[in-house]
Amino acid sequence: MSTIDQPKKNLFYDFSFWTLLFSNLITIFFATRDGWSLSTIMLIYWFQSVIIGLFNFIRILQLTEFSTNGLIINDSPAQPTKRTKIFIAFFFLAHYGLFHVAYLAFILSGSADGLLNGKTDAIDVRLLVLTVILFFANHLFSFIYNRPRDTKKQNIGSLMFHPYIRIIPMHITIVAGSIFASAMLPFFLILKTFSDVLMHIVEHRIIRRGQEDI
Repeated sequence: MSTIDQPKKNLFYDFSFWTLLFSNLITIFFATRDGWSLSTIMLIYWFQSVIIGLFNFIRILQLTEFSTNGLIINDSPAQPTKRTKIFIAFFFLAHYGLFHVAYLAFILSGSADGLLNGKTDAIDVRLLVLTVILFFANHLFSFIYNRPRDTKKQNIGSLMFHPYIRIIPMHITIVAGSIFASAMLPFFLILKTFSDVLMHIVEHRIIRRGQEDI
C-alpha cells in the first residue's frame, strides 16, 4: 500500500477524529438551537485551545527520544537532551499562554461592552462548563488514543508548533465571525469545525511523516 493511501485508511479508523467532529457538531447544534451569545461561543473555543496546549505540553515532556533537527537555541543548534526538552516544553507553555491571555482579554472586553450597551452578549456559564467538559473529554481521549504514536521519535521543534497549526485558523474564523451579524454565526461555526478537523488531519500526518524522516 502506498504512503498516499495510508492516511486515508487511518482517517476512517481514527476514532479521535470522529470524536472531535462529534464534539464540534454537538456544539453547533446547541449553539444554533439555543442562540448562544458570541462571547459564550468564543470562550468555549478559547478553552478548547487551552486544552490543546495543555496536552501538547504534556506530549513534549513525555518524549523519551526526539530529534532537534533545524532547532536553534541561543544561536546554536539544539541538542536532543532532557534539558532541551524541558526548556522547549516551558517555552511553549509561556508563549502559548501569553497568546491566550491576550485573546481572553479580547473576548471578555467584547462581553463587557455588550452588557454596557444593553446587548444580550453575556456568557452562559452553564453552557460553557458543559461544552468545555465535552471538549476536554474529546482531547483526553485523543491524547490517550494517539499516545503510542506520539511517544515515538519525532522532531520536538515541529511538535512545539503543532497547536498553532490547529488553533490559528480556528480563531481567525471565529474572530471574523464576530465582525458580521450574529445571523452568520452558524456559517462561521461550520467553518471553524472544518478548520479544526482539517488541522487535526494535517497535524497527525506531519507526525507520521516526521517519524518516517528521522
